[in-house]
Amino acid sequence: MSRGSTAILLLALSVTAGSCGGSAPPTGPAPPGNTFRITIGTNGVVSPNELVVPPGTRVLFTNNHNRSHDMTSDPHPEHTLCPEINQVGLLRPGDSRETGNMVIVRTCGFHDHDDFDNRSLQGRIVVR
Repeated sequence: MSRGSTAILLLALSVTAGSCGGSAPPTGPAPPGNTFRITIGTNGVVSPNELVVPPGTRVLFTNNHNRSHDMTSDPHPEHTLCPEINQVGLLRPGDSRETGNMVIVRTCGFHDHDDFDNRSLQGRIVVR
């Protein structure tokens, strides 16, 4: 190969390599938001305090209160009734987090581990 051919080949390779570094094309619309939600309001109260969901659902917990809440499954302190809820865990002000998949048909109580006697921070997720 002559010097001229080598130079052209190197130039072509560098242009091709440089054009490959762009962002990937979009893969379609973003998935819709979770419609099954429990919110801790600015007043420190969960709403709704009972939510009915179909099996396989994840529930999104959002903390709009000015302090952290450690949301866990009943009973206290074992948290063994519905371990999927324990995936929510500690929510700082402004945080949101989903439960695991709620696949077993049952009623799951939840509470704030650090304020377990506070009825305003207790509720139920009914899977049916």
